[in-house]
Amino acid sequence: MIDFLTFKTFISIDILILSYYIGAIIIPISMWLSKSYLQKRFKILDDFYNYLMKLFSRLSLKYRVISIFLMVLMFIFMEIVWRMCFEAMIGYFQIIEILKS
Repeated sequence: MIDFLTFKTFISIDILILSYYIGAIIIPISMWLSKSYLQKRFKILDDFYNYLMKLFSRLSLKYRVISIFLMVLMFIFMEIVWRMCFEAMIGYFQIIEILKS
């Protein structure tokens, strides 16, 4: 217990793993909810969203599918980058643990 209180033992790896999973789930949900909130709150954002939806509806089916595919691909890349950031931080703390022992 004294090692924990004097910061000789790190709890960061467990906290980082927990933060990763919370963020991987919470960030996309909060972005979706904030989009809806901001649309209701600011008319210019709602107008812009409606304009983009009109443009999207004018696309042919081929380009709609391509657009949706690219959005899904960007979401997957965002999740991969999120994971890589946490892997780098965990690796850093593991290196510290190895060097301490």
